[in-house]
Order: sequence, then structure tokens, then C-alpha cells
Amino acid sequence: MTVRVVTAGEAAERDRAAIERGTPSRELMRRAGDGAARLICHSFESRLHEGVAIFTGPGNNGGDGWVVARSLVAAGVPVTLVEAVAAKSADAIAAKGNAGKDIHSGPAPAKAGIVVDALLGTGAKGQPREEIAEAMRRIRDLKKDGAAVVSLDLPTGLDATTGAHEDSLVADMTITFGNVKRGQLLARDLCGEIVALDIGLGDPDADDRTPELIDHDWVASRVPPIRYDVHKGKRGKLAVVSGGPGMPGAAILVARAALRSGIGVLRMLVHESNLAAVANAVPSALVTTWPCDNATIDENVSGWADSIVAGPGLGRTSEARTLIERVLGATKQPVLIDADGLTVFAGDASALSSLLRDRKSLLTPHHVELGKLMGREADDILRDRFDVVIDAARELNSVVLLKGNPTIIADRDGRRLCSARGSAALASGGSGDMLSGIAGTLLAQMDDVAAAAGCAAWIHGRAAELCEYVRGTTLEDVLFALPRAWNEREVEIDPPVLARLPKVAS
Repeated sequence: MTVRVVTAGEAAERDRAAIERGTPSRELMRRAGDGAARLICHSFESRLHEGVAIFTGPGNNGGDGWVVARSLVAAGVPVTLVEAVAAKSADAIAAKGNAGKDIHSGPAPAKAGIVVDALLGTGAKGQPREEIAEAMRRIRDLKKDGAAVVSLDLPTGLDATTGAHEDSLVADMTITFGNVKRGQLLARDLCGEIVALDIGLGDPDADDRTPELIDHDWVASRVPPIRYDVHKGKRGKLAVVSGGPGMPGAAILVARAALRSGIGVLRMLVHESNLAAVANAVPSALVTTWPCDNATIDENVSGWADSIVAGPGLGRTSEARTLIERVLGATKQPVLIDADGLTVFAGDASALSSLLRDRKSLLTPHHVELGKLMGREADDILRDRFDVVIDAARELNSVVLLKGNPTIIADRDGRRLCSARGSAALASGGSGDMLSGIAGTLLAQMDDVAAAAGCAAWIHGRAAELCEYVRGTTLEDVLFALPRAWNEREVEIDPPVLARLPKVAS
């Protein structure tokens, strides 16, 4: 089932649609609570004998907690239920009534192996107060004494839409139901491991434009296999216009990432001062120098390549912009523009948009580069990252991949994708060049530009996760991890898991 990244309002709308299609709200609550209980037993088996303390609030999140309590008691797990605020919603009252007499309800225990946070859910806003704040204090005390904290839907105090958190709990695992919330991805360090469970909401409508979360299976189903009898031409030919004076490193990183992503033939167009450095570092690549005239572009790019990467390490000069304009004007192949190739159009987005009209293209800015292109503050881009990409894709006449964690991708029609994989190992100069090499390869091998961008972003992030450390990891380590990222297999577990995002370093 497709997993979407939603706001609080969009999550409520998806619940409402499932109910209108015939699934009662109390059945959704039962599935959520039972599924969460099974996941807790699976993930924290060694702690169950220490007991589970479940803190419930007044709404449906508290109702989920009552269902979890009933399921755990039925499985023989010792449970203490702490009703911080009495159940008030109809479904929560019903869940409490169905919980049975075997559930011990009382004050918070002195010790527990696991704490379930079922205080406030998706619809909550603002800083928790009074009884909820006191319950949060008790949960923090239990966590300090070694308890694992599992939050249902999201940690209490975290805004599901914006990720704002003045006074949020910090969970070891957050169990979310049917979808992933924006706030969870914007405050990953508070959520621990994020697990989305299938509770039968069903696939979204065909016209749903909420961002689709990319996972391993999504990538595996879209990246074309490499047949045993393929030749290098069939694996794709990539032309890279990069490497301005004194900047051979960007070109080298693009090239090495492309080669580790399955490109068949690689041609590097670099400044003449970088010819030897690039040729020595990437001996399997063809190397041509620029500045170059239209005849050189015709021979080495438009008449040869399946896709183009332009911009990394090109330099922020009028000569660099002229070269980008010349390449775009003389070619029709799918093109990826990154880094200096974007910066040279700062304040002149319309010129870039005109050059990209009627062709497949992908722009891969970070928030500062996109802000300069669109005339907006970088902080505004970060705050509105889920939505600003739609405006950017339409204004710039291109698929836009806004780098970061999460990475958001949008096409001209408003379709959005989201990759939430990666680590701070990618917060290093040259990381974007590697992404360009991965994505440029996929542009040569896939017809769907947005899908190619999504697959590249996920693989880039996953390779970083496979590096054991952040401090001490270099981009060379991430490059070496690419083959494993491309070829690993996902392992399914019960209960049905729609998506699983690892805990990040806080």
C-alpha cells in the first residue's frame, strides 16, 4: 500500500474517507491498538517481563492506549494503565469499556520496562498543560530509570504538521497508523524509530497529491534491472559538464557515483586545467575539455549522451552561465542541473525556466540555492519545504528535488515524493555531487524523471546509513556503500509494516 506523508488535517481526512467506505472508526482503533501491541511484543520482547506502563489521555489516542492494554494483558504481559485524563471521546470511552477487568488502573509505577505514550495524538496543538504535563514528567522519570518509551501516533507535545515541539517527549519508537506525519519527519530525533502500521485505510484516491513516501520496495520496483547480456551502450551514456578551474573534485565525485550506480559509459567535460586530475582519478571515463564550441557539444553531448549532468564545481562566473546556456540550447536529452549550474541563474529563474521548456529536466538545489532562485529566504524554504517544491517545479518548468532530510521532490503536475533516509554523514561538501552522479545515471536509464530523482535520493541516503559512523565517515565511505545500498533486500516482519524509518542520532 502507498504510504503518504500527511498533515494533521490530511490524516484526519484519510481516516474519515476509510470510515465512509465502510470501516467503523472503532474498528480502525482496534486495528491500531492490536497492531501496536504486537509490534511492542516483537520489538521489546526482552523487556516485557518488567511490565508495561500505559499513559492515556482523553481522546482517541488514549483510546488506542486502552486497546493496547487489553491486547497486552491477553498476551500475559503485566500492564499498569495510568489514566492521566479520563476518556472523553466516544471511541475512547468505548475502548475503555471493552478493555476488561483484568487491567490494573492506578498511579504511575516506580519502574517499568516499557512506557506507552497514548496521551495526545495528531490533532493536539500547543504546549501540554496540567494533568498531561504531569504525566509527561512521570514518563520522563521512567525513561531516566531505563524504560523504553513507545509513542502512539507521535510523541506527546510534537505538532503533527509543523514538527514544532516546545516540550515534547522523546520516544524510542513512534508507531504511526496508515501514514507518516510531516512533523515526525521534521523532528526525527524526538520520534526514535518510526514504524507505520497498516490499519486498513486503503490506498489514497487517484487524485491524491500528498507526498508519497519512498521505501526500499518502491525503489526496487522502479529501477530497471541490468541483464546478464547487456553491453555498455545499453547501460546508458552520461555526459557531465563540470569541473571549473581549481575544482576537479566535484567532477570526480559525480563520475565515481555514476560508475557505482551502473552507468555504462561516462564522458567528462571539464576545464582544461582539470584534464589530468580527472583522467587520473576516473580512468574509465572519456575526458573532454571546455570551453567548447557548438561543434564540440554536438559531438560529445547532443549526438552521444543519453543524459546530462551540468553544474557541479563549474564556477559562478559569466563563462559558466554561458556554457550552461549553450549546452541547454544545443541538446534535447534529459538534463540534471545542480550547484553552480543553478547559482548562475540566481535572481533570473525565468531565464532558466525558458531554457528547460519542452524537455525532461531535474534540478537538485539545497534550500539556499532554491531560495536564491525563487527570491525567498532560505529559512522560509526549509519551513515550507513540503509545499514550496510545487511552486518551484511550476515556476522553473522542471522536476525539483529539494535536498535535505527529508528530501522532497515535485514535478510540474504537483506530484510529490519524499525520501526520509540518510544521516549527517551527507552533511559534507561534495555530497550533492554524488547525488548528481546517481540521479544522472538513472535519468539515462528511466523515462520518469521524478521517479529517477526519488530512487536516487533514497539510495544516496541509504548508503550513508550503511556507514557505521557519522564522525569519521567520508564521502569515499559512502561511495563504497553504494553497491550494498543498491543490492540489499528488505526483510518483512509481522505485524504488517508499511514503512520503517530508523532512529537517528540526536
